[in-house]
Amino acid sequence: MRELMGEAATLSPSTIIRLKAEWRAEHEAFRTRPVERTYAYIWADGIYLDAGPEADRSCLLVVIGAREDGRKELLAMELGYRESTESWAGVLRGLRERGMRAPLLAVGDGALGLWAGLREVYPTTRHQRCWNHKGINVIDKLPKRLQPEARARIAGIWGSLTRADAERQRDLTVAWLRGRGQADAATTLLRDRDDLVTFYDFPAEHWRHLRTSNVIESVFSGVRLRTTVAKRAPNRENALHLVHRIVQRLAGSWRQLNGGATLMTLLLTGARFRDGVLVEHPARREGVSMAA
Repeated sequence: MRELMGEAATLSPSTIIRLKAEWRAEHEAFRTRPVERTYAYIWADGIYLDAGPEADRSCLLVVIGAREDGRKELLAMELGYRESTESWAGVLRGLRERGMRAPLLAVGDGALGLWAGLREVYPTTRHQRCWNHKGINVIDKLPKRLQPEARARIAGIWGSLTRADAERQRDLTVAWLRGRGQADAATTLLRDRDDLVTFYDFPAEHWRHLRTSNVIESVFSGVRLRTTVAKRAPNRENALHLVHRIVQRLAGSWRQLNGGATLMTLLLTGARFRDGVLVEHPARREGVSMAA
């Protein structure tokens, strides 16, 4: 409260009631506003709240988008039941109904509800699974003695400069895991293999932003720092409105995508990339020379 309002603010019960009403109105305006920009990328994740009844297991469904100028923007923050298909589809339908066209790429973890919702609402949007979540899922299946080398091998996969090398490194790691009797970990690494390397079809300048859903994880680490001192919030909606207010405050520190508006314009007008390098300019497909 002090950080949001200032050290000299008076935190009386009437002030808290007024703030709750203001934050509720802010969130309602946010969730009903037009969303008519073009977004090349979106990041989506479900963040579980320490709010409401223990058995409720509701979570915040969060979507962040990359605008035409390369800046990131909070697009949606809604309460959902776990990370169900219908909950995610509802959030995405809301964005579509308010004017958001299909993004080129969505980045998220392995939650099946998100990808099913995307296939329903934005079927042309491509998928990129988060490498951080994939790495954690693989490491969790391994004994501690194998974890350091496994981490290094996984980092070598997503750090490869070409898709072909990434796939070669992946196959070597799978063989290494199987050779040590870790078939479950190998199967986990192979799961969704194609959706783990989609980022190679986009500019190399953007890879650091596209390989993980860290943009959401990082902002919510800031939210947790500001909320863990409180007891479990009895009201989910009040918690949602407070978290929305905190995230909007923290959003000013989000890093712009490398390349800025120039690269985003090239991408959004149909340029094609292979292994992060431009291979086809939209002007060339129209019979216009690059010099012209």
